[in-house]
Amino acid sequence: MRLTNGVLIAIATCWAFGAGAAAQDRAREMSSAGQSDAVRRGSLLYRARCAGCHGLDAHGVSAPDLTAVLAAGASDQRFFQTVRRGVSGTEMPSFDEEHTTDTQVREILAHLRTLTTGGQLEKVAGNAEHGQRLFQTNCSSCHMVNGRGGRLGPDLSRIGSARSAAALANKVRNPSRNIVTGYQPVTIVTADGRRVRGLRKNEDPFSIQIMDLSERLQGYLKSDVSEVIHEQRSVMPEFAAARLSDSDVADLVSYLTTRRGIDVIAADR
Repeated sequence: MRLTNGVLIAIATCWAFGAGAAAQDRAREMSSAGQSDAVRRGSLLYRARCAGCHGLDAHGVSAPDLTAVLAAGASDQRFFQTVRRGVSGTEMPSFDEEHTTDTQVREILAHLRTLTTGGQLEKVAGNAEHGQRLFQTNCSSCHMVNGRGGRLGPDLSRIGSARSAAALANKVRNPSRNIVTGYQPVTIVTADGRRVRGLRKNEDPFSIQIMDLSERLQGYLKSDVSEVIHEQRSVMPEFAAARLSDSDVADLVSYLTTRRGIDVIAADR
């Protein structure tokens, strides 16, 4: 059987289209496999370098909830620059290229994107506006938000990204549980019997530095003091129901959960 030129051309065209489609399928498979590998590597990197502060699930331990940050619209570029430069005034360090390559940063982000697909910010019942007033009355003398307030307690500008609503409510009622590093209460008994209570900031075998309750930084040589008493009871008062009702706590927590500091990463959305 002889094939005409037209038939040959049609066969060649079908073969070309078929080969092209197969090549596209193989490219998609390779791309998907490559993405899966990137996510797997990013997961391992995240666990080793980030989970200690941001949590294995990225919902935050002592650092912001990254799922909320990304759900709020943080761009890949902004995330990349934040990892590279760190965040001034926080415990977030910079990751230089010598120890973390560009590819590794993108792999960590690829892993985080799998955790935030369809993610939403936590919705908390309560009146945040009333909660802000309660904060100003009861908390701002010790806690700072956006550069305003006291320094005896941790800065709460990003607390909504670092703690769940339940954890925040529990902290209001039971402040002596899980005291944050740098805010452990201590009393110095001087050689003449004077007692100075404050927060331990640094300590070594020979000296201790504290912030007293007037927010003054002081240092002592242990050889010059009579006693250093490490306390278990927080300087933060317990807000029992007689002082703050359950409704008030709900309002206060509602306000605190809005303090997410998301603008640090998502400012360019």
